[in-house]
Amino acid sequence: MHTSSPAIDNGPADDIWSRRQTLIAFGLILAVWAIAASIWPLTGSVVPWDSKNQFYPTLRYLGAALAHGELPLWNPYHFGGHPSAADPQSLLFTPSMLLFGWLVPAPSMQLFDVVVFAHFLPGTLAFVPLFRRRGWHPAGAVVAAIIFMLGGSATARLQHTGIILSYGFFPLALWLLEEALDRRSYRFGVLFAVTGALMTIGRDQVAFLCALTLIAVALHRIFTAEKPLSYLASRLPLLLTMGAVGGGLLAVPVVLTMQFLATSTRPSFGFGVAAMGSLPPESLATILFGNVFGSLRWTYDYWGPDWHSLAEGTWTDRATNYLFIGTLPALFLIWHGVAGGRLFAREFRFFLVFGILTLLYALGRYTPGFEVIFDHLPGVDLYRRPADATFLVNIALAFSVGYLVHRYVTEGLPRWSRSALGKFWVLLPMLAVGLVIAAIASAMVFAVQAGHVSSALSEIALGLFTAALAMSVLLKTSGRARWREAVALCLITLTGGELISRHAASALNAEPAGRYAVFRQLPPEQLQGLQILKRELNERHAQGQYPRVEILGLSGPWQNASMVLEIEDIIGYNPLRLADYERAIGPGENAEDPNLRQFPATFRGYKCELASLLGLEYLVLDRPIERLPRHFPRLTGAEIVYGTGRMWIYRLNPSTPRAYVAHQVSAVDSEAILDQDELPEFNRQTEVLIDDNSMPLLKSRYGSTAAGATPDDAKGKATVVSYRRNSVVIDVDNSEAGVLVLHDIFYPGWEVTVDGERQPMLRANLLFRGVEVPAGKHRVTFEFRPISIENLITAASDLVKTEMEPIRTASAAPIR
Repeated sequence: MHTSSPAIDNGPADDIWSRRQTLIAFGLILAVWAIAASIWPLTGSVVPWDSKNQFYPTLRYLGAALAHGELPLWNPYHFGGHPSAADPQSLLFTPSMLLFGWLVPAPSMQLFDVVVFAHFLPGTLAFVPLFRRRGWHPAGAVVAAIIFMLGGSATARLQHTGIILSYGFFPLALWLLEEALDRRSYRFGVLFAVTGALMTIGRDQVAFLCALTLIAVALHRIFTAEKPLSYLASRLPLLLTMGAVGGGLLAVPVVLTMQFLATSTRPSFGFGVAAMGSLPPESLATILFGNVFGSLRWTYDYWGPDWHSLAEGTWTDRATNYLFIGTLPALFLIWHGVAGGRLFAREFRFFLVFGILTLLYALGRYTPGFEVIFDHLPGVDLYRRPADATFLVNIALAFSVGYLVHRYVTEGLPRWSRSALGKFWVLLPMLAVGLVIAAIASAMVFAVQAGHVSSALSEIALGLFTAALAMSVLLKTSGRARWREAVALCLITLTGGELISRHAASALNAEPAGRYAVFRQLPPEQLQGLQILKRELNERHAQGQYPRVEILGLSGPWQNASMVLEIEDIIGYNPLRLADYERAIGPGENAEDPNLRQFPATFRGYKCELASLLGLEYLVLDRPIERLPRHFPRLTGAEIVYGTGRMWIYRLNPSTPRAYVAHQVSAVDSEAILDQDELPEFNRQTEVLIDDNSMPLLKSRYGSTAAGATPDDAKGKATVVSYRRNSVVIDVDNSEAGVLVLHDIFYPGWEVTVDGERQPMLRANLLFRGVEVPAGKHRVTFEFRPISIENLITAASDLVKTEMEPIRTASAAPIR
């Protein structure tokens, strides 16, 4: 099929990418970026929700740790203790954020937003060399860069900081990969490996899909070469070098994350869960008509496909389902791309296939092949929302529109004739019209159901009118190359202006900064309550005591504010939590909704034995305890420390010391207890519960009150000398050999020494750490060393065993 038409009065092709044109393209992209980035501070707003509830406090914690000369490998202020080194959302292995945290330990929310938004720049600027190496017009590169930065998911889901950090590096990685392969350049190959690692280090689904795409690019280059085997042979050393460098950079964070996932609440997902995260097909209407479902309304009365409007249910929302790329780009896509057949050109075929495949992946359960992919492609079951692929859909749309602008500027309008379109000369225009009609029809179905017909029709009418006006202008001004150049500049201006006006600091990605006052300036009533709580905690710390706190029910930013306020909170907001901790304590995914707080048999209330072991002594609520949901245990006898408005602080009963020495031992099956059995009764001053797997590590013999032993006269004293993020130092004075118990969370990577000599760490009292200590005075040091060779080898070995287990099971199965 022929898809190109003869050029009409083209200018000299050699001038298309002059030095001046290249600099202008870079300048226009930077100008659009700067204008867009300034809208949030100029309107007094910030990127909200996950950006401020999760990632901003994480960055503040990172900066505070670096300011104290520590790497924040462990986070004691989050869910009773959390392995930051293994959490993909900790920003610890993201070099740009690590540098930012070191330079500015306590940035403002606005500065944080600007730095995150700056991560679009590597990708947006890379469109210039990507288009230049293909000989595509600079105007196309600028339009593609604008869509990449401001279109669809890029701004609709700006709150998902980790994904943005991954997404921003993809075009740069693509350009470096192409340069490396074409030039057989090890310099470009190493640069690609480093950039690819920066893109993938976030370990999110967008990074995963982008990595698969880059692999597909390399395979496409090999198989489309004139002599594929010779091409592969000549570049195999380069490919191996890139793989070795990239793999080496990613090995540590990936192994640590897989170690965490194996013990987390999200080791993988079933197909049913992932299916709920599929992109509803009706959402495709937003490519053409951005606000047709009310996605951009500040009244938040969205009526498009989401959990309340789809009978089959969905995890997606108005931000996930938003794909708008601009009215004029949408016109080019339908008119020049589909009806004119230009998207089917041979030189664009890879990006066409890439776009179709990513769209099918995003649609998930609505396409027949997703279940097969989910079951057989390694890594897919680690993610619950195939709709994350809309980021790649936006990349495909950016390349598509950019390419179509290039074809328009260099060739003019597409021609509808048998000679230009071949046998599809009737089908393609019909397909284009059908897509527009389908978009309007699917939008109106939801509008009618929700009673927003007039609003939807207004958006559709505005889009169609603008498109018709643009078509008339293009039809009259496309005969000369200079006119087309002028039209391209207008297209850049109008597209940038529309996407900035609609998407920068929009209802999808902005809220007043005042809603996150906990990070800036608290209201007087909350500030007073916090000051009282912090004063009491500081006094207790000075006495060598370390009580923990539960902050529950306060607004979004309070969920992880403990990281900034340096309060040891036993709950928080994070989709990734330790599974044993979740089963034992029942914190739930977030701390804003008290209804998510559960009370398993091991933690029946705030005065239970496990709460005392955990050191829970303060409860911070947004309401009096009498107004908590019905499933909450009664809190009789709790002392009010502070109470007014939306800040209520209660002091609970004194808890068990953070560290103590036990001289009696009872063996327990921790897994059985976590399966909703009661926590066994034991003497919290003289006895310890040791997990069955840790019992063989004991060198001495100890009696047990459970076995009928009577308390002896053995004495032991434990004094916390130093308590830091990654280490705890305790002095022990023991009359006889005993077990030192530290009520901090047991997790791989923690090592313990007694007087400098390494000792086995024991799992004690269900969730905590212990170590055997001989009689006499000793110094015990617990240190978190997840990056040690020993821990990395152990984690990698466990990962290999886990992957091999299904193979062993299958091979051992009888043949029927």
